[in-house]
Amino acid sequence: MSRGRAARPVGARTPDAARPVGEVTRGTTAPNRLRRADRWIAYRCGSALTDAAGPPLVVDLGFGAHPVTTVELAARLRAVRPDVRVVGLEIDPDRVAAAAPAAAPPQLTFGRGGFELAGLRPVLVRAFNVLRQYAESDVAAAWATMSTALAPGGLLVEGTCDEPGRVCSWVLLDAAGPVSLTLAGRLATLAGPAGGGPAVLAERLPKALIHRNVPGERVHALLRALDESWRAAAGYAPYGPRQRWLHTVSALRDGGWPVLDRPARWRLGELTVPWSAVAPAGG
Repeated sequence: MSRGRAARPVGARTPDAARPVGEVTRGTTAPNRLRRADRWIAYRCGSALTDAAGPPLVVDLGFGAHPVTTVELAARLRAVRPDVRVVGLEIDPDRVAAAAPAAAPPQLTFGRGGFELAGLRPVLVRAFNVLRQYAESDVAAAWATMSTALAPGGLLVEGTCDEPGRVCSWVLLDAAGPVSLTLAGRLATLAGPAGGGPAVLAERLPKALIHRNVPGERVHALLRALDESWRAAAGYAPYGPRQRWLHTVSALRDGGWPVLDRPARWRLGELTVPWSAVAPAGG
């Protein structure tokens, strides 16, 4: 997967069917970097695993220079479905070879592949810190290429996060397109001196939205309303960042934003809204 723009359209097929679609990335990763997304995936996408007739197949696309986050994903999803099979895909064959010692066939394997998902038909795909590295104009084609490869009823979670995994965002998609946007952060990071409140979440919006954080766009309006609610909840700061965040999200919902999920999820530093609430204007 690419650190820069793809040399060809993301959705394009090449004459060589074995050649993955995409480009090699910088590949940085770290243990527990995707823990927030994994926790949400197990909660929100768990039914895609439990409803599968046989061992469900999950693809971790673009695992990077080290396979640690794929290993962690497999362990976390086994708590939902013990017979889950996870395949980590990378375009760079050297990374696939380096990941081989971490494999535990048949439940955890690694292979070469890109947005076409190596011809697999997974019920779930996690693609993190991949599309952020492409041009915004490439996003729709990449989403379509991945979604087309899903098994019936399959789901795609595409997002980004900072290096330690303290600030994240992701889009949930099904075969019909994007379903929701989730913003998630370590509450102590949001409340800390350098955190700047929920505004820090804007730095890690997915590629489809990061350039849309401007007046006139829905995601800009959401982030502005979230920041205003955070400031209004300053009186709860002495009770800790969790209480302040809970009142922030509650005020956002009371203000008319279609906040999804219950306070049990908000307590984890999450905020999920329907895609229609943040979809780019005119798109």
